[in-house]
Amino acid sequence: MYKKILSLAFILVSLQGMAQKKKALFIIVDGVPADVMEKIDPPYMKAIAADGAYLRMHQGGDLGTYNETPTISSPGYANVVTGVWLNKHNVKDNQIKDPDYHYPTIFKLFKNQYPGKKIGVYSTWEDNRTKLLGDGLPQTGNLKVDIHYDGYERDTVRFKVDEFGDKFYQIDKLVATEAAGSIKRDAPDLSWVYLEETDSKGHRFGDSPGYVDALKRVDKEIGLIYEAIRYREQHFHEDWLLLITTDHGRTELDGKKHGGQTDRQRNTWLVTNKKNLNAYATTYNPSAVDLLPTITRFMNVKPAKEIQYELDGTPLMGPVSVAELHSYFVQGNLVVTWKALDKIGNVKIWVATTNNYKTGGKDNYMLLGEFPVGQKHATVDVSRYPSSFYKLVVEAPHNMLNTWVTPAPVSAK
Repeated sequence: MYKKILSLAFILVSLQGMAQKKKALFIIVDGVPADVMEKIDPPYMKAIAADGAYLRMHQGGDLGTYNETPTISSPGYANVVTGVWLNKHNVKDNQIKDPDYHYPTIFKLFKNQYPGKKIGVYSTWEDNRTKLLGDGLPQTGNLKVDIHYDGYERDTVRFKVDEFGDKFYQIDKLVATEAAGSIKRDAPDLSWVYLEETDSKGHRFGDSPGYVDALKRVDKEIGLIYEAIRYREQHFHEDWLLLITTDHGRTELDGKKHGGQTDRQRNTWLVTNKKNLNAYATTYNPSAVDLLPTITRFMNVKPAKEIQYELDGTPLMGPVSVAELHSYFVQGNLVVTWKALDKIGNVKIWVATTNNYKTGGKDNYMLLGEFPVGQKHATVDVSRYPSSFYKLVVEAPHNMLNTWVTPAPVSAK
């Protein structure tokens, strides 16, 4: 008995000395605006937020700019999984006809660095894996999703269309059950769960008790998945990051539609089990593209520099130096402004006059200057590089930001 106690103590000490294995899971709940989340306050997600945090976020890109993105489902998913907006990922609608795989998904980035680790997809909609992620396609280097449960929407025997729209409730319930079981059993290192009933009921019934009931059912399904995560953390010395969000809101009139750029269609949210969010997350206006850099930082994924230059998001955890980058062209100069969250160190300002990256090529970035982070603005001379288009990157000690600048054409007098 004494030997057994010593053996158990040795195991416990060994586990304490080992670093916890990092795991990450994100869940996209389709079509739930922030005001509904805050009014209903679904209990399981409320409990997760009590462990971690709840944030207001947005979809749709930057309103009225080159990266404005429709508040439609597939573009919304693409924003999350690529960390860039429509002008880069090229997912314009739910047909997903021609995604630009030169902008890698979080799964591709993860597999590039950790080819032996497992990724999983649990989804009501098979296109999320086959089209958005490009599972098995040569364009993605034959990315392999190791574990997947999806395609149920094509099973018209088990899941029949009915007047109450319960088909997607039944599919979501199965997806959540399979996800919870797989997490307990397989524990993929990085995974995505997608649940659709809320959007289906929203289109059918709009803002209504039926829509609220759908959100409450999805909430229970998320509770089942979180229970599986807690089981893994308690029994396998793992540290899980859980991020739950939505792809778009709904129209103000009756909640039956989406796709536009009104506040309710753009305003979204994030629930996470982690408390240690940074000042950018809690003070500024985070968005869907911030999930990818948050996951890469948590999972210690380090994309190549040319990929980092393209990412539109900012990590929600860990140190961040700068936020809210803006730039405009005037008299041969780029005027650059940013907010300083950490004033230590300098920013480097880089500029390229091409967008070859979009077609698999390389952009030649020129260093235009180095300035104190706390200065919060700079004017850089680009008269040596006359162009109708500039890709500008601000590289700070803890993060990077990018923007595109198109000088206004000179009018004839």
